[in-house]
Amino acid sequence: MAQIGRERNPIAPLQSFIQKMDLIVSCSCSSTISSPFWPKSTPLQSPFFPSSSNPSATSSRRPKWALVRTKSELQTAVGVNGVPAAVPIAVPTHKVTVHDRQRGVVHEFVVPEDQYILHTAEAQDITLPFACRHGCCTSCAVRVKSGQLRQPEALGISAELKDKGYALLCVGFPSSDLEVETQDEDEVYWLQFGRYFARGPIVSLFVS
Repeated sequence: MAQIGRERNPIAPLQSFIQKMDLIVSCSCSSTISSPFWPKSTPLQSPFFPSSSNPSATSSRRPKWALVRTKSELQTAVGVNGVPAAVPIAVPTHKVTVHDRQRGVVHEFVVPEDQYILHTAEAQDITLPFACRHGCCTSCAVRVKSGQLRQPEALGISAELKDKGYALLCVGFPSSDLEVETQDEDEVYWLQFGRYFARGPIVSLFVS
């Protein structure tokens, strides 16, 4: 019985081995957590975004490319390619006086240099003779008494008549204060094309 009592416990070595393994695993886990492969988390440090703990770094370490807007930039109108936008220029206006011989009235109104005389008159409820509105007939023909006008689209009258002071109101732009007098359409037509027809009174071919 004494000999049996002195025999070693057969599972004692296994228990000792398990205890040692538990210790090794525990040490390995703690060393893994504190190993250099898993560094302790620290706040993000950037030269472009300084830490809030150092307020002076914000002004002293501003990136060179940072956009700084000034008051003048926000208030200045900028056009294409950074060029300052142009300020609209007022169009010059001129006084136009039309002597309407057919109606026996005189009209006075103001016309901008970039507007047709006839269209501007109609916009002011002034009635003037017209037909085509495109400078192809002579219904709105006038003779200039004083002043100047431009009429690059006046196809209804020849260059010769233009040199003599005739113009068309529907396609005429005033270049200065202007005074004109309306004409009979047949009169202008005859001045322009009469030389191409036989002259003299028309003789009736019918005998009563």
